[in-house]
Amino acid sequence: MTNGIDRADEPIGSTDSELRYHVNGNLVPASEATVSVDDRGFRYGDGAFETLRAYGGTIFGWNRHMHRLEETCEALSIDHGLSPDDLHQRVDETLAANDIEDAYVRLSITRGVQSGKLTPQPADDPTVVIYVKPLPRGGFQGETVWDRPAVLQSVETRRIPDEALPAGAKTHNYLNGILARTELGQAADEALMCDTDGIVAEGTTSNLFFVRDETLYTPAADGSLLPGITREFVLELAAETDVPVREGSYELEFVAGADEAFLTNRTWELRPVASLDGTPIGGGPITAQLSGLYDELVERTCYSRTGDWL
Repeated sequence: MTNGIDRADEPIGSTDSELRYHVNGNLVPASEATVSVDDRGFRYGDGAFETLRAYGGTIFGWNRHMHRLEETCEALSIDHGLSPDDLHQRVDETLAANDIEDAYVRLSITRGVQSGKLTPQPADDPTVVIYVKPLPRGGFQGETVWDRPAVLQSVETRRIPDEALPAGAKTHNYLNGILARTELGQAADEALMCDTDGIVAEGTTSNLFFVRDETLYTPAADGSLLPGITREFVLELAAETDVPVREGSYELEFVAGADEAFLTNRTWELRPVASLDGTPIGGGPITAQLSGLYDELVERTCYSRTGDWL
């Protein structure tokens, strides 16, 4: 936590010693949850993960997360042999063991322990880790994990081109985002990264939306960005409104002139942007409308349990 703000990768809740994690099929106290130093996830960042959110014990958007996880594993040539049902059971067991229904959940799969050579071998014994942290209730009666709109700062670190590392792959290697975060000033909450051509891409752990002249804009998914699951839901919800939506390539100056803006990720949901590089922006009616529709979707599919796993 920085400056009292909960970041997407630093969820609020109990201390690790109070929790139990799921490691390779076993529930263990967090203090005993370890993997080998020979694990390729540790050695090379050779692994895939998904950040999930449980609402009332239901994982929101499970099917979509599983689809992206498989796409990442295919990109890394990790054939882990685990079914979505098996992974879902492990997540359920972890939530139950910690008596948590509203939670941040991270599901991680690496190629496992192999000899110290860069060339990978088949993932005969993958490492599978699930850990959870409690979060506030979501939906209509919920509260945000952040306590103010985000202060956004552009950085010099460029997003890795899709041609160098598949942008849609959610891998263990987060050095690009870490380098971007090191550039932030003390008051900033998130870094806004551009691609190598200077076109706005995304935050280090978030996607960007902004509004100009009652039109909703977001960087196109065919660029050097990871299109998040929450981003996908927001685009679908926006299609149900009379708000025009544009996906394209935008420079920083165009974003800075926005009437309103917000960031999306699984933990933050929709978080208004207070300012970009010191220029005030803030939320607005379209941000509020989409946030309300998102809460309604969570309430309906998770707490009322009238929907499927989406």
